[in-house]
Amino acid sequence: MDTLPTPEKVREYIAAGLPCEHVAVEGDGHHFEAIIVSPSFEGKRPVARHQLVYAALGDRMRAEIHALSMQTLTPEEWANRAG
Repeated sequence: MDTLPTPEKVREYIAAGLPCEHVAVEGDGHHFEAIIVSPSFEGKRPVARHQLVYAALGDRMRAEIHALSMQTLTPEEWANRAG
């Protein structure tokens, strides 16, 4: 069996496939939680935003990452939330 992905690896995978202003990932190798801030999410519904993240992860979503819950925010939503 391959080694389990780390939160850092999952963050790298997302950032490599999607232009992001902020990516934070936590997890235990099986289940991950991510906060992803990308201008690519502008004008998109949550399902479409999640599809962009899944596309960035590609086959890793099936092969390595078993569960990923995510908050997908635009830079403006992130700024409003932080403020």
